[in-house]
Amino acid sequence: MRLSEFTRAVTAEFGTQGDALVSDLALSALSYRTASQALADGVDTREVWLALCAEADVPMARRHGVGRLESRQ
Repeated sequence: MRLSEFTRAVTAEFGTQGDALVSDLALSALSYRTASQALADGVDTREVWLALCAEADVPMARRHGVGRLESRQ
């Protein structure tokens, strides 16, 4: 997952609250770092996305593929 995909996924799932969650919510799966801190520390974007989803109780069905661009044909 690229950073741009992560950003789109956060916006699609959390809307206007997305930025606040990324910068303020401590994620237990990432040693209680925020998503922003974890990304700055070099944690894989997909791992950060999944940790954010787990902490925010996002249903499993919405954790995969969100934010991905449609394939070019």
